[in-house]
Amino acid sequence: MNKGEWGKIKAFFDLETEEGFTVKGFKLVQGINGLFVGFPSQKGSDDEYYDTVWADKELRDSLSQLAIDYYGQDVMPINNSMPSNNDNLASNPLPTSDSTSNTTLDTSESITDDDIPF
Repeated sequence: MNKGEWGKIKAFFDLETEEGFTVKGFKLVQGINGLFVGFPSQKGSDDEYYDTVWADKELRDSLSQLAIDYYGQDVMPINNSMPSNNDNLASNPLPTSDSTSNTTLDTSESITDDDIPF
């Protein structure tokens, strides 16, 4: 995970599965309801961005929680208001490990051969 400040984007990361696939281009984004994972996307001819990777809601939620936990914050505050930066840093300091380390998501139970679209 490459942490930093790029407007609303707080981190970039790649996902490596146990099967050896690496999916590049995920983003951790600060939205109005808290942090969420933006999937890899490409800009279309109409200047809009379109996701190039799809996942069902359960896998998307699992990935979001994993990435947010690794980043060092909860998905959303219970009262749906965003904490101030000072409160967040005091209660959840960012890890000081190497920013290029990889996190692996266990997909062995959630994806089968039937899920592959080709």
